[in-house]
Amino acid sequence: MHRSPIHLDDLRWEPGNYGIARNNQLVANEVAEAGKADSWLMEGVYGWLANVVLHRATTLIWIDLPEEECIANVNDRGIQGGGSDEAFQELITWIAEYRLRNNLSCFAAHSKLFEAFTGSKFLLKSRSVISAYLYNLSQVS
Repeated sequence: MHRSPIHLDDLRWEPGNYGIARNNQLVANEVAEAGKADSWLMEGVYGWLANVVLHRATTLIWIDLPEEECIANVNDRGIQGGGSDEAFQELITWIAEYRLRNNLSCFAAHSKLFEAFTGSKFLLKSRSVISAYLYNLSQVS
């Protein structure tokens, strides 16, 4: 059975109001429920949510691109559903400070999470490495 990826942003923010956070416990419960499936793929930068299902994960992939690339991607994508200019600028600042801040969605926390994971794991630090990983994955399937 093919399942759609679970985008943690879709669970974190109020539908149609990107930037307005939903209740943390409600979101964590939804992530835990999604993680009960036989197979799943979750995507996002929320270390605190990853911890909810990490014990069930068989593979962990950390895409750690330079902040400049992430900011360019977000600028290309633009404001998401219901977001404001102010929230968009806050997101750009949040990305720029990824390696400086100290919370569960920062470089240090992600690094700790990645190092502690005992399953199969991949650290992808450039677009060429990501492309090679995807190519190799397609050869196995």
